[in-house]
Amino acid sequence: MPPEPEDHADVQVFDEIRYIEHLVRTAITRKLPVGLNYPQFEVLDLLSRRGDGSSPAQVAHALQMTKSGLTNTIQRLCARKLIEVEDCPADRRRKRLWLTPAGRQAYAQAMANIRPQIDQLRDGFTTREFRDALPFLKALRAWLSESKD
Repeated sequence: MPPEPEDHADVQVFDEIRYIEHLVRTAITRKLPVGLNYPQFEVLDLLSRRGDGSSPAQVAHALQMTKSGLTNTIQRLCARKLIEVEDCPADRRRKRLWLTPAGRQAYAQAMANIRPQIDQLRDGFTTREFRDALPFLKALRAWLSESKD
């Protein structure tokens, strides 16, 4: 009798990753300020953590978003005056993304809303447990990135 999919550790790992991603996305979405969705939060988060001035292509690559999906997200963030799109001074054809004061405030509010859950997570697991999980997760991500055939 062939093994059931549940018997395969690789299948179980991907199931757990999928469940975790869904739970994290849902938990964050519930805490976002009104009108801000998860993809918009991801863009604000990336610009906040990496600093302003990233190009749309850099953001799309970092967030694994399609260019069209990111374009829509950028347009919505611009309409709400949370980010600005400016021409790159070195090359007027390229664009750069910048957080506005309202964008920084929306991001700070989202993080303040999320912080209690982050603190609970940190109370539930040790730094060592998180660090022990990282090598495998990073290797898996690298392998999947290289194996896009």
